[in-house]
Amino acid sequence: MASTGSKVITLKLLIDSKGKRVLFAEAGKDFTDFLFSLLSMPVGTVTRLLSTKGMVGTLGKLYQSLENLSETYMQSNVSKDTLLKPQSSVLRGSASATLLSLTNDDNVKQLYSCGSTFGTNYYSSSTCPCHNEYVSDDPKAKCPGCNNLINKVLTYVPPQAGTQVGSAAADQEGGFVKGVVTYMIMDDLEVKPMSTISSIAVLNTFNVKEVGALEEKTVSVGINEGLSLLKASLQTKTVLTQVFLGK
Repeated sequence: MASTGSKVITLKLLIDSKGKRVLFAEAGKDFTDFLFSLLSMPVGTVTRLLSTKGMVGTLGKLYQSLENLSETYMQSNVSKDTLLKPQSSVLRGSASATLLSLTNDDNVKQLYSCGSTFGTNYYSSSTCPCHNEYVSDDPKAKCPGCNNLINKVLTYVPPQAGTQVGSAAADQEGGFVKGVVTYMIMDDLEVKPMSTISSIAVLNTFNVKEVGALEEKTVSVGINEGLSLLKASLQTKTVLTQVFLGK
């Protein structure tokens, strides 16, 4: 079941009930955008989302060791959250909020500029002589231009999704793929445009001869399913079958 209170996406599965497997899923823009957004996730974010106990291999231990490491051993201008909660500019800039963006993954890195004020100068009466050319992620750092603290908080403005497309409709739609297309998602998460020919080709590939054994099932994909899909994508080639049929 999709988790309550989260963004929910509908997905239509074509199931081979005899072989007990998902042949493919019919998906819209929202689910396809979600899958492609997984490619932009930093390793640290993936590890945190899946939890150290859910990770395969040793990344979980590595993550946990940094989490438990005292700040005493860290460089003064380095925050552990830079590695523990890294951010993707692609995710922040996308208008299509991904399912996993609802997991408190909103810790945007804070940047600072020189906040000192001086008397009237050629440019402004309220800026330092270096004209705020220097930026730091440490509010205790000193400005090379005036030797004052670089502690003025800067406001991050993410890029608008679709601004490179040059289309008003695309700007409004956002995300990665166009919304006028139905996409075919294979069990191993291969994505391609949906068509009658491609559907028949899949049935031939899997040697499905009994049409009566085919079953349609509509499922809801929320944050829990999103996490399961992310985890399964790192462990198996039958992702949809494992997540939605429990195999």
